[in-house]
Amino acid sequence: MAEGFLMEVCVDSVESAINAERGGAGRLELCSSLLEGGLTPSLGLLQIVKQYVKIPVYVMIRPRGGDFLYSDREVEVMRKDVELMKSHGADGLVLGALTEDGRVDAELCMEFLAAARPLPVTFHRAFDMVHDPAVALETLVSLGFQRVLTSGCDTSALEGLPVIKRLIDQEAASQRGTCREF
Repeated sequence: MAEGFLMEVCVDSVESAINAERGGAGRLELCSSLLEGGLTPSLGLLQIVKQYVKIPVYVMIRPRGGDFLYSDREVEVMRKDVELMKSHGADGLVLGALTEDGRVDAELCMEFLAAARPLPVTFHRAFDMVHDPAVALETLVSLGFQRVLTSGCDTSALEGLPVIKRLIDQEAASQRGTCREF
């Protein structure tokens, strides 16, 4: 593996987790329902995956497919999932929430970040639905997210490469260096 390069692989089974680690993954994103963009996996899946792999396992916190606007009851489920995944061995969490006008839901994300401490938290592909990626990145950095999963607000990372490059340059120019991974 090249220095500075970490391969993270989305997995949804014990077998895919083992195979990803064998194939050189340095971190896993554990989900269920990858066809829906990834949903919160079961506690059983997390616990068994942790028995078979040695690399960090970040767990998706997302109660359903579709948009990233959550009802009060869905937020309640997400709070409980954060608590349970944290207490059952997750090495990090992957989550995100937006407002109706396409901004990061800073208030809700701040609540989730506080609940997740001391675990690192990645903002997931909800980022690709934001109205203004540059503003969204500033919000995420100010909240304390260290990673952003994005395809550059396009159908693939290759097609979104110009946006990804602008975001990396934006973060580098700020000289904060707090959001280190895209």
